[in-house]
Amino acid sequence: MAQPVPSTPRQAAVGLSRLRRLAYSQSAAPWLFVLPFILSFALFFAWPVLSAVNMSFQEVLPGQVRYIGLENYRDLWNPTFRKALLNSTEYTFWTLLVLIPLPLVLAVFLNSKLMAWRNFFRSTLFVPALVSVVVAGTVFRLAFGELEGSLMNTIIAAFGFEPQQWLRREGLAMFTLVLLATWRWMGVNVLYFLAGLQNIPRELYESAEIDGASAWDRFVRITLPLLKPITIYVLTISIYGGYAMFTESYMLWAGNRSPNDIGLTIVGYLYRNGIEQNNLGLGSAVGIVLLIITFTVTMVQLRLTGMFRRED
Repeated sequence: MAQPVPSTPRQAAVGLSRLRRLAYSQSAAPWLFVLPFILSFALFFAWPVLSAVNMSFQEVLPGQVRYIGLENYRDLWNPTFRKALLNSTEYTFWTLLVLIPLPLVLAVFLNSKLMAWRNFFRSTLFVPALVSVVVAGTVFRLAFGELEGSLMNTIIAAFGFEPQQWLRREGLAMFTLVLLATWRWMGVNVLYFLAGLQNIPRELYESAEIDGASAWDRFVRITLPLLKPITIYVLTISIYGGYAMFTESYMLWAGNRSPNDIGLTIVGYLYRNGIEQNNLGLGSAVGIVLLIITFTVTMVQLRLTGMFRRED
């Protein structure tokens, strides 16, 4: 059997020189820099998505896998899935309605030099984002309990209202979920808008003020247009976060079984089928449908906000 010929120092130097020329090549260097991203994207996103697409056409049982065509997608369109889709869409709508304009207004106030204790309020608003969602969900479940002595029932009783079953009535349950999201993510969105506000030159506001523009005119004609990229970014991640919400609902109801599925989300329905019922084929179909929905909604909002419009 032939033995491999050991490389000489000259051959090693030639190989090293070729690698150095390749690294400094104008055509190859960009690919070397983006290679880690390409590998991570292919390994942790593209491959799992392709595997899920393939599995969505299969019946996956212990020790048995067989293709069943579109059967999983036909089984998917049922009242429970429609309820989960409605809940996720409603939750996303209300979080967008609250977690974009309110942080924007707060950021404007916190960016003003007239605001007292600005750094204190910035830190205070960001603290909830550091709290584990498991801990936050547990605390909110206790605060919004059915007993008369729970925190929220005690508060509303002080104003003369009757105790409420917060997590058993559909409207109140959605209110609790949105309130939890608002408490937890308000500070993060405020920081995004603050970063955008601090990049707006002060000279623009000073020139507008000299020209007689009011505070409202400066906000509408300077602040809002220049914050458009940040607003679109916050809107995009909020859409994804709304449709991907699961842990908050799971912790509020101490499981994935809320009364009449008032807290069931699309990801919760995926978890119910794929993990709890061990139906990986149907769970994969739910995941693919969720990916299509979030991608479609995101592309539509990017189109409507002018992200794809060519700048003159």
